[in-house]
Amino acid sequence: MTVDSSISVPPVPAEARPDRATLIVYFGALIAMFMATMDMQIVVTALPTIAGELGNLHLFGWVGAAYLLSTAAVSPFYGKLGDMYGRKLVVMTAIVLFLIGSAICGMAWSMESLIAARVLQGIGGGGLMVSAFAMIGELFGPRDRAKYQGYSSAVFALSSILGPVAGGYITDLFGWRWIFLVNLPIGLVVLAVIGLAMRRRSSGKQHKVDYVGGLLLAVATTSIVYWGDHVLEPTGADLWTFLLPVLGIGSGIAFVLVENRAAEPIIPLRLFRNHTISLVTGVSLIAGSVTLGMFFYFALYLQTLTGLGPAEVGFLFLPASATSMVISMAAGRVIAATGRYKWMPVAAMAIGAALMVGFVFIDSHTSLWVLGAMMAVFGVSMGLQFQVLMVAIQAAAPLSDIGAATGLITQARTIGASLGLAINGAVMTWALTQQSALLPAEVAAQVPGGLTALGPHLATSLPEAARQTVLGHYSAGFNVMFLWVAALYAVATGLTFLLRDIQIPKRG
Repeated sequence: MTVDSSISVPPVPAEARPDRATLIVYFGALIAMFMATMDMQIVVTALPTIAGELGNLHLFGWVGAAYLLSTAAVSPFYGKLGDMYGRKLVVMTAIVLFLIGSAICGMAWSMESLIAARVLQGIGGGGLMVSAFAMIGELFGPRDRAKYQGYSSAVFALSSILGPVAGGYITDLFGWRWIFLVNLPIGLVVLAVIGLAMRRRSSGKQHKVDYVGGLLLAVATTSIVYWGDHVLEPTGADLWTFLLPVLGIGSGIAFVLVENRAAEPIIPLRLFRNHTISLVTGVSLIAGSVTLGMFFYFALYLQTLTGLGPAEVGFLFLPASATSMVISMAAGRVIAATGRYKWMPVAAMAIGAALMVGFVFIDSHTSLWVLGAMMAVFGVSMGLQFQVLMVAIQAAAPLSDIGAATGLITQARTIGASLGLAINGAVMTWALTQQSALLPAEVAAQVPGGLTALGPHLATSLPEAARQTVLGHYSAGFNVMFLWVAALYAVATGLTFLLRDIQIPKRG
């Protein structure tokens, strides 16, 4: 057995089961995480109704993007503040900000006011997610936390499933404002639970908050995430398309220079001297691009290919969510029992690579049960990596930096998802443009704008012969993207092979 010498985890008193107070705080953390992650998706099905009432349809995409941008920008900041001042004060502040943002969202009088409120809500939501994962890392010992992080990943997957469904039902029954206002009673209960049950930790040490580093990191992250969203807009390239990457890279370089001199940096650069932390961060960046950054393209491809409606295609995603939940919980229990985890992300990335190659062989004649089975396999890949990588980075980080490490991996996934949407989309657009040029003239005339403009409704309206020709070229274009994503999975597989086969220690 080899043990990563950089792991620094103080002995935790052995106990058969966590005490009641610990479990109460744990469940409070799960509910807080559920609220924050659900609000990423709950607004999707309500957006048409919101835009219809508030107007400014051209801004409706920002209702979702504003939450994502602010969440990504503040994640590392919350992690570090929790390390410095204790998790209780930080998570309670995040809950208050989230609830204030939710209340203003529910009372929004214009699209602009709703977007501004979503920024505030996202600032709180980012703190909820990072603090919840970090709280779990502090509540339980190195190996036990794998089991409880597995349950948290199941909650994350469940909120992703329920979000769009709940948003639609709440909007139909009570109006769209209640998709935000429903957070208030739940959040107040969580606030009371954490306030009463969680002990406040304070070292009494005077801390110096790295505001400059936090600002630079927020600018770098926001620039990259916004660029990923901006390049997908149909307006074509503009000044922001080229300016945002420069701003993001420049802020990132300045951030590194500031962190080298900061007394208490937002992300201590010494963490990257740890073999496991460096590799897990890199793998998480790629994982975000090939998983979270692919859901949009899966939905588009499957709906266009099958001719099914949005709700029916949504059912094809249920196997992915279900298997992801089950595998996450099972993986957590295996790590808790054995202390070993390396084989899981290796298997996850290898399965993902093979699955993307498998997508090359599907077409409009592929049975729905085959597509559902493939999405289930996609869920297996996710279940073997997301929560496992969180456990790995928390086990490798010193306990005093567990919040910073948690914020780091959360941010890496968010940036990866944004870059995945942009780069994977660019590959797809290029390939579809090439395939458009290969369409017979009589068929091309029936697809104005080419294959890049092909939507599910247009595809189903075509005569059957033309439809099969168009879908054949459409699949050929998507296949290029699938092979590109398979190559990314292969790179991630190679990186996970480089992880040391350590055994996480038991409770002391």
